[in-house]
Amino acid sequence: MPSPYRAIFAAPGTRAFSAAGFFGRMPLSMMGIGVVTMVSQITGRYGLAGALSATLAMAAAVMGPQVSRLVDRYGQRRVLRPATLLSAAAVAGLLICAQQRLPDWTLFVFATGAGCVPSVGSMVRARWAEIYRGGGRQLHTAYAWESIVDEACFIFGPIISIGLSTAWFPEAGPLIAAVFLLIGVFWLTAQRATEPRPHPKEHHSGGSALRSSGLQVLVVTFVATGAIFGAVDVVTVAFAEERGHKAAASLVLAVYALGSCLAGAVFGLLHLKGKPSTRWLLGVCAMAVSMIPLQMAGSLPFLAVALFVAGLAIAPTMVITMALVEQHVPRAQLTEGMTWTSTGLSVGVALGSSAAGWVVDASGAEAGYVVPVAAGALAAAVAFLGYRRLTGPVPTGGRGEDDRDLRTDDEHVA
Repeated sequence: MPSPYRAIFAAPGTRAFSAAGFFGRMPLSMMGIGVVTMVSQITGRYGLAGALSATLAMAAAVMGPQVSRLVDRYGQRRVLRPATLLSAAAVAGLLICAQQRLPDWTLFVFATGAGCVPSVGSMVRARWAEIYRGGGRQLHTAYAWESIVDEACFIFGPIISIGLSTAWFPEAGPLIAAVFLLIGVFWLTAQRATEPRPHPKEHHSGGSALRSSGLQVLVVTFVATGAIFGAVDVVTVAFAEERGHKAAASLVLAVYALGSCLAGAVFGLLHLKGKPSTRWLLGVCAMAVSMIPLQMAGSLPFLAVALFVAGLAIAPTMVITMALVEQHVPRAQLTEGMTWTSTGLSVGVALGSSAAGWVVDASGAEAGYVVPVAAGALAAAVAFLGYRRLTGPVPTGGRGEDDRDLRTDDEHVA
């Protein structure tokens, strides 16, 4: 491991909570694509599969920030464990309904409950931010490392989920995803030494972290970005099935994540100067442009190469996004702020997967790739329009307000 990455793990407990976070985030890449594979295997209806995946994502978008807001106030252990048990129980209900061929509405009911899954990535990043409070290069490297972990989940998660659902039984992918969630969250919350201290209600200035105009830009842009990811997942599965190699979709999607993983690893070693907001805008535009070659995909090998190149822009953009969240959100609401970006992605995944499912059912898989192209164009447009909010003064006083919180805590202890 290159020395900047070795350096961030010098702090006690960092290896353990990052490893737990890996397991806890596996469902992020497994659950949605697992449900798509399961339902398409059982019913052959991609429209229903995409709608259920969208329901999962929308439910997570609604519940995720609320769970994280409670975490900021009461701590990770007290909030995450009951939320995870609720989500796992709902997944079990969803699988039973699918296996028993119960009415479609029952699937949507349990998919909604399964969306109570906590944003494990935000919880892990909040621990890094607690350890490296001064920010700077170490926190940049830590965020880059977690983006690598995210992409590792997206390399292995679809392979496991699609592979199990096609080779074992249709419900296997979502089932294993729920098991990973339970292992990751309970292992993470067992580590009390690195858990960020909760911020009592009096440390919150009132209202949601989403009041920050900078965070609003990031979230809305990520809605469009999430639509790219959701559409690519659904259309790639359909594309591979049309060519008689449905299981190969997991390998193609893994190549997509591999490109992002490698880019994130390199980006974490760099010490770039200039405005983070400018780098973020370039990253969003690069993601948008990278969707255009997908329109020319005529074979799985060409598609894999195109997705690998497209993936190179993802992780660096995510790293910069987390740094911008820290700048625009008070520390007392940091976990919630990070979760709002995940929420934006979830909403986008819901819209993108649902739209892509309808297009595939109506016009075939190749036509479905117009959805991520449109989503990329929308993301770039929003990023351009909101760029000035990210470069101007921070009205919420992100780090300055953190310092006031710290002084208040010290005075209280004294």
